[in-house]
Amino acid sequence: MEKLIMLVEDNPDDEELTLRALRKAKIANQVFVARDGIEALDFLFSTGKHAGREPPTMPAVVLLDLKLGKLSGFEVLSRMRADPRTKLVPVVVLTSSSEEEDMLKSYQSGANSYVRKPVEISAFVTAVTELGMYWMLLNQGPPNRD
Repeated sequence: MEKLIMLVEDNPDDEELTLRALRKAKIANQVFVARDGIEALDFLFSTGKHAGREPPTMPAVVLLDLKLGKLSGFEVLSRMRADPRTKLVPVVVLTSSSEEEDMLKSYQSGANSYVRKPVEISAFVTAVTELGMYWMLLNQGPPNRD
């Protein structure tokens, strides 16, 4: 089964840049884009507009922005870590925040990685390309216990 990437991003420009960077890196995995925290949780837990989604395949990695509408990235991360179904799903916080408190809170909440979005477009594309290569090709995730 193909590994799924979940991108949780409410900025359309950052969404497009991230998707373009993954394509440029020749990472052909399916990418599900959630545009706010509620949609992310609905997808992960097969609730709301994703109720009945079968099979509830968990992403190989979640690229999570912190500053989201409706429900913050911190709240999404907290809910993921509190549920046995998503507790071990790798989460990379991909944010423009350079606040040390945000970084510390992300790690304390269970983030596996914290990456600041570079302001310069080519640096952003390089960062996402390297993230994709690592998490989809090099990282060995926990075994599936379905």
